[in-house]
Amino acid sequence: MAGLWHAVALHAQAWLAQRGLSPRDAVLLLPYAALLAPARAAWAALGGWQPRIETPLTLAATLGPPVAPAPGLCSGDRTLDGLSASLLLRGLPWGADWAARDPAGFARIVGSLVDAAQALRGAALQRAPAARDAFWAAVREALPAAAGPAATEALLLRVAVEWAATTGSSASDRLFEHRPSAWLVLRLGGPEAIAEALLGHADTPALLLRADPPDDDPYSEVAACAQVERWLCDDFEAEAQAAATAVIEALNTGRTPVALVALDRESVRRVRALLARSGVPLVDETGWLLATTRAAAAVVAVLRAALPTAGLDDSLDWLKTWPLAPPAALNALEALWRGRPGVAGRDAADRLWAAAQAHLQPLQAERQRTLADWLAVLRERLEVSGSYARWLDDEAGAQVLAALGWTAGAAWLPAAQQLRLDLPGFIAWVESTLELQPFLPLPDPGAQLVLTPLSRAFGRPFAQVVVPGADHVRLGAPSPQPTLISDALAQRLGLDHGASRRAQRRLALAQLLRAPRVTLLRRRRDGDEPLADSPDVEWLLLARGRVAPQGAPAWPASDWQPALREVQRHEVDRPQPTAPKALPASLSASRLEALRDCPYRFYARAVLRLDEAEEIETGLAKRDYGTWLHAVLHHFHSQRLTVAHDPDDLQQLQQAADAVTQSLAMSPGELLPFRASFETFAPAYVRWLAEREAQGWLWHSGETEHVLDLPGPPALQLKGRIDRLDRGPAGVSQLLDYKTSNAAVLKERVRDPLEDTQLAFYAALLGAPATLGAAYLALDDAQAPLLIEHPAVHESAAVLLDGLAGEWRRLQQGAALPALGEGRVCETCEARGLCRRDHWAAA
Repeated sequence: MAGLWHAVALHAQAWLAQRGLSPRDAVLLLPYAALLAPARAAWAALGGWQPRIETPLTLAATLGPPVAPAPGLCSGDRTLDGLSASLLLRGLPWGADWAARDPAGFARIVGSLVDAAQALRGAALQRAPAARDAFWAAVREALPAAAGPAATEALLLRVAVEWAATTGSSASDRLFEHRPSAWLVLRLGGPEAIAEALLGHADTPALLLRADPPDDDPYSEVAACAQVERWLCDDFEAEAQAAATAVIEALNTGRTPVALVALDRESVRRVRALLARSGVPLVDETGWLLATTRAAAAVVAVLRAALPTAGLDDSLDWLKTWPLAPPAALNALEALWRGRPGVAGRDAADRLWAAAQAHLQPLQAERQRTLADWLAVLRERLEVSGSYARWLDDEAGAQVLAALGWTAGAAWLPAAQQLRLDLPGFIAWVESTLELQPFLPLPDPGAQLVLTPLSRAFGRPFAQVVVPGADHVRLGAPSPQPTLISDALAQRLGLDHGASRRAQRRLALAQLLRAPRVTLLRRRRDGDEPLADSPDVEWLLLARGRVAPQGAPAWPASDWQPALREVQRHEVDRPQPTAPKALPASLSASRLEALRDCPYRFYARAVLRLDEAEEIETGLAKRDYGTWLHAVLHHFHSQRLTVAHDPDDLQQLQQAADAVTQSLAMSPGELLPFRASFETFAPAYVRWLAEREAQGWLWHSGETEHVLDLPGPPALQLKGRIDRLDRGPAGVSQLLDYKTSNAAVLKERVRDPLEDTQLAFYAALLGAPATLGAAYLALDDAQAPLLIEHPAVHESAAVLLDGLAGEWRRLQQGAALPALGEGRVCETCEARGLCRRDHWAAA
């Protein structure tokens, strides 16, 4: 690229000298600011006066102070224009009705209106002021009729045109008033509309320097001498690792500076994380959305927690960012919300929750406020909590505060006094504002790696360029376009359109190939979707085939493989912990079953007391249906008006279902699929109950707690809750355990009675008399209710107690609790990662 700038300087200097023009009074315009340094260096190397080297934006900024946007006009500032467009549409009867009827849809049409208006405004400002009236006349003539299926879109486009046409003066107008000794414009990466409009408007000498290859064949000129390597990777992670490897190899071999081209935000963030892990400093010219930073998340979290519909998850998300939340009280509050037993610090948790609600109250005091008032209340809440001062000292936090107009005067603040919003509308505004602003981190000192988009990667002195994502999706997908302006209309009006964007992308890639070395990478698939080469890369390969010197490589794609190194294998043995003094004093049926299934699972649950964190708010699942159905049957039987079959049983069962739904505060909408199943189950259950009672069985009790103290030593207490106990003829009784699991699984469980822990455990709690029977009652089966009996449960209970006494004695004497690693339970065991079953030496 040094040769390019030397040639530009020589050619321009000679042209000025031939015409006797003073270089110091001339202006050379470049496409973007990153090219200023190499261009100025090339002129300095020639010696003598050099022209003023600028971009259109930097030149306009130096010719006068910033132009304050006029209230209500289209300004080009996304935040201000969003507010102005919202006020504009709300001032129209149909717009006000739309805003009241469909706030989310109204927000979308405001966004579409702003997109279209800014595109039209930008195109107008790229023309000389004297030519703008003709442009707007052509636009109005080309507008589609506001009729037919797309009438609404056509109406919005007309509003966008008239709004954009009333734009006031702009800083770019100064360019057309400036009179240098000569205009010099470098075309690099496609024409720059405003720069070339200056050439057509100028009454001073003008020179257009073309550094682009022909538009119809952009690759042939560079394909002959370009140094390109192509890598194929298996998937997303492999592509990221390959890109990071290419960058590190270039840095290690002294090929610096290096450009990493950002075609895909997700992929580049992964590459950046890998480079950070290796300690590679970089300059990031792309950044990421301000909305994804911690500071932005904290600001949005406090607003979401203040919503009347905020759930416990929303509140917890905010409390974890709230500086006034004591960690111990917060942990206790989370444990309570997750339903963990034996939580310490309940009083502190209650005080924290009361303080949190008081803190949010000012945000909930009024239903509607002006945007300015919302911002003032939010800032006051952040200042009270200390968050505001903390974010002032944070790189991203300071940008968040500035984006919301708190640390720097924003042009949109006057408009914020006029727009009224409710809290959900204010949250939507904050989120959209933060999503519009990029966060650009400060460059690392001494960085030799630049992360940059394709449109700013060429023309710069990079020794190597790495381009991940060179596939048909990321380097070939159509660029977004304002939804109200069709591609055909954009082309007719001379706006940016699909064909022009494709041409610019091809020219950018062609210019990129002038770098000493280029690495193109792509993955074979994106998830389950196969990927192919970008059409631009395929065109490049065809050009290479036509112009490559005899014997030159054809840039074949190589399969990328990570560099492997040999490491010593460390085998993991099966864990066999002992805990003679840490065994629990009591056992439930589930803990005993864990001990029988796998002692290590019992060790994780009962000794280490490890539990999977319960989700605070989730949709209703099969487990919730089982809890609800248990409660419905218990309510039905305990409130039943008779002790024998009654014709009103079905009605009473339905009433019990309604009462339990209300008492458990369950959402009828979420319960609807399960309630539909219950409507089929209820008549079947009433019929089954009538048949059972005709045989002499009557409900005796339900949901009862039982405790059994085993004679010691060792001392051990068994605890459990029995779903139901029925009394039968001739003094017999039967305990029933409700199940909503598969009936086939239940039948398999009792096939070998000694393997069924649960019913034997419950029978033991009742003393296991010979007159006691036990059964599972399947409630969610095609044949439900279905009774699945455990034969001779008193014998199973006696064997269970005898075996448990001996096993417990061994454990208290220091016997191991080994991980078995066998059976079906291993497939779903939550402790599998802890015992490292998949890494055992002899798995």
